[in-house]
Amino acid sequence: MDRVQLVLMGLPILLFCSDVVTLFAPLPPAAPTPSPATPPPPTLPRRRSVSEPQVDGPGSGTTVDLKFCASCSYRGTAMTMKRMLETSFPGIHVVLENYPPPFPKRALSKAVPLLQVGAMATLMAGDQIFPRFGMVPPPWYYSLCANRFGTMASIWLFGNFAQSFLQSSGAFEVYCNGQLPIWICHAYASVLLQFSGFLKTV
Repeated sequence: MDRVQLVLMGLPILLFCSDVVTLFAPLPPAAPTPSPATPPPPTLPRRRSVSEPQVDGPGSGTTVDLKFCASCSYRGTAMTMKRMLETSFPGIHVVLENYPPPFPKRALSKAVPLLQVGAMATLMAGDQIFPRFGMVPPPWYYSLCANRFGTMASIWLFGNFAQSFLQSSGAFEVYCNGQLPIWICHAYASVLLQFSGFLKTV
């Protein structure tokens, strides 16, 4: 095996190891809280605060939740929608949230890396694994071993594709005060018209 094959085979292994490390890494420690023995910082005299005028626009008191699929590249669309709503309806409160996929898809997406590791381990050490279970290696195993690098790269690429597919929900939903008045994808103009009509009825 020459150096190019070693580098090309080591790169997917390095990426896989980094994925495993980030998947099972512990959460960072919490920020240290100041001990009560330290004296409080000196307080400066307060200036008289000038109350800011309340914005009483057509959207005041309204909360809009934009729930979107973060892995579907909808973040830019959601940010554009937020700016458009805040410009068109002053005083509106827009919240951006990720819309997660259903639980079975999330669980399957967590199992894909394990299947990748199992397939790569079988490909690399199948000559020892099959006899330990009292099995003869099947003929397809030898055909895959004839091109190990291509097979491992295919396992890695198709596994990552399956994982990204399972992690995406494809959702882009707009909730107004907890209700779902509209469902949109990219029709900004119709959204503003429908939304303004919805605000008039609230």
